[in-house]
Amino acid sequence: MSVTIKDVAKRAGVSPSTVSRVLSNHPRISRETSRKVKEIMEEMGYHPNIMAKSLVSKTTESICVILPKPAEELFLNLFFMELIRGIVTQANRSGYDVVLSSGGNEKEEVEAVSRLLNGRRVDGAILLYSRQDDQVVDFLKSNNYPFVLVGRSEKYPDLLSVDTDNVQAAYDATKHLISLGHQRIGFVSGPPNLIVSQDRMKGYGKALADAGLEMRKEWIVEGEFLQESGYRAMSFFMNLPERPTALVIVDDIVSFGVVRGLHELGYKVPQDVSIISFNNISLTELSTPPLSSVDIGIYNLGYTASQALIQTIRNDDNTILPHRYIIPHRLMIRESSMFSPQKS
Repeated sequence: MSVTIKDVAKRAGVSPSTVSRVLSNHPRISRETSRKVKEIMEEMGYHPNIMAKSLVSKTTESICVILPKPAEELFLNLFFMELIRGIVTQANRSGYDVVLSSGGNEKEEVEAVSRLLNGRRVDGAILLYSRQDDQVVDFLKSNNYPFVLVGRSEKYPDLLSVDTDNVQAAYDATKHLISLGHQRIGFVSGPPNLIVSQDRMKGYGKALADAGLEMRKEWIVEGEFLQESGYRAMSFFMNLPERPTALVIVDDIVSFGVVRGLHELGYKVPQDVSIISFNNISLTELSTPPLSSVDIGIYNLGYTASQALIQTIRNDDNTILPHRYIIPHRLMIRESSMFSPQKS
């Protein structure tokens, strides 16, 4: 038979309501009483009923992470794994559990987050992406649920968000290739409806314009954040009458596909094509050749997103908190972009 609050109260010589207050960290309970009750809970193997506790404290001490696509596809990209690691680490330090939720499309994502929040199973949500028009953001915004966006929203610029300055990051990456003497620089993008794809494209274009270089449509290919997208892009690029000598690639995983595609077509990196990508996941250093990449602080993005959301949930006195956090980026220059183009 499971141990109850009444059993703990009887052993501790206090009332059941005092035990409940200890569970909810009530400020009127002395440290000595709290310590004593918690020790007895541990001795007796008592585990609080989370549902009952939430009715008293008005909080579940859980947050949900809305995954941007079916989980089996998402976990192929180490970017999301590292992002979630940052989220879970900070949440656990704050005494919060993390629930993962996903859907095959926006409608399913809205239904999933609605079940969790309307059913009071979580206190808030973290979105790992930012789309141009997003039904999930509209739902959370219209219902005044606490949530944080990893990225930014053009529709709601004042949303709580954690992001990299992706325009500047792409500008810096492109400028690095220009500094090597490259003038024909292509761009392998992600899905065009994602703000991150748009911002990185914008930074790429601005760097070209500032250097007096042309931004040519045939040197831009859009796809998914998958190796296969990078692989397919090479079949297109390397068959052009005038091909790029360098590429800015939206994501490291896509870069692995680019390198594989170039190798199968008989081209070498960086001798034939120099490349630089984004995220600086752990495998970039192990690639052949090691990949230049923009380190956007993935772990810190997740950690800060979790911290910002939990601060908002706990902000009972309505203290004014920042609504936008920018994580610094830095270029990690490796062998894949350490080659100047041959003069033709």
